[in-house]
Amino acid sequence: MFSVLRPFLFKLDPETTHDLAIKSLKFNYLPRKMFEVEDEQILNIELLGKNFPNPIGLAAGFDKSGEVYNSLLKFGFGFIEIGTVTPLKQFGNPKPRIFRLEDDSALINRLGFNNDGIEIIKNRIKSEKKKGVVGINIGPNKNTKDQKNDFCIGLKNFFDIADYITVNISSPNTEGLRDFHDQEKLEDLLLALNKIKSENKINIPLLLKISPDIKDNHISEIADTAIKNDISGIILTNTTNSNKDKLISDFKKEEGGLSGEPLQQISTNMIKKFYKQLNGKIPIIGVGGVNSGKSAYEKIIAGASLLQLYTGLVYKGPSIVKNIKKELIQILKVEGLNNIKDAIGKNL
Repeated sequence: MFSVLRPFLFKLDPETTHDLAIKSLKFNYLPRKMFEVEDEQILNIELLGKNFPNPIGLAAGFDKSGEVYNSLLKFGFGFIEIGTVTPLKQFGNPKPRIFRLEDDSALINRLGFNNDGIEIIKNRIKSEKKKGVVGINIGPNKNTKDQKNDFCIGLKNFFDIADYITVNISSPNTEGLRDFHDQEKLEDLLLALNKIKSENKINIPLLLKISPDIKDNHISEIADTAIKNDISGIILTNTTNSNKDKLISDFKKEEGGLSGEPLQQISTNMIKKFYKQLNGKIPIIGVGGVNSGKSAYEKIIAGASLLQLYTGLVYKGPSIVKNIKKELIQILKVEGLNNIKDAIGKNL
């Protein structure tokens, strides 16, 4: 169905197409059974104190305001990440702010954390019980005077309803946000978040989402700080501001974060570097250019325990998860592996 509709959908502005997708998903009409695959149990993995039916998740950015997470789970995703959610509702950056680079199988976005805000999203999630693993990605409002405090507000509001919380310090579209990659500033933020966990006697997994544009010498600093402050997982990576020189699409000069195939190798290389530094102490969630079983497996053998995608869904439609699962299972069988966890870091 998607292959028939795609030419028409791609004639529309990307954000209009996305809004149509969210509206259609609210009808929740596709049966989960359509997206099941044979022998999927070998993709099952235990992590973050949760059972993931498979390691393929949907990255933050698609269901920004927690409107359709249960419908998306029906597509066969192992987990969904909502957000990025900010304390107050915000429109984000001026439109147009998403661009399809079809010749590069990529997107550039400068959305700027457009979402309904904590209060609406919190009530929405409370009213519709989650039917799978659902994490919440938190960040600061554009005009906040205290970005650290905005992260704290997010944690305080979602610790009792999320399966995990992602601390997003890596979007290129919010001024000053990537400054949290600085060791001292990151330490200060994580201490504040852990203080909230301690005061509320909670043990919700905190994940840290990292930029692909950091220098190599920052990797060990971030890894050490994450270990020291009991971070439960590291998401590698967000979109990139670099690697645009070889793009061929007309929109290549647009400002914003680049995602999709041009990010594929950048994020995989970052996974390898962090995997060596973390030495098994913190699991990695790999993101960037995941659009096939092969690209998924490359990230897993590089050190990723879980994966996320977004741009692949835009280009390949709802069947992408089913196809990735099929291909992954076939690869595992060829490699003589009994479970996906046996492949983690195998390349290293």
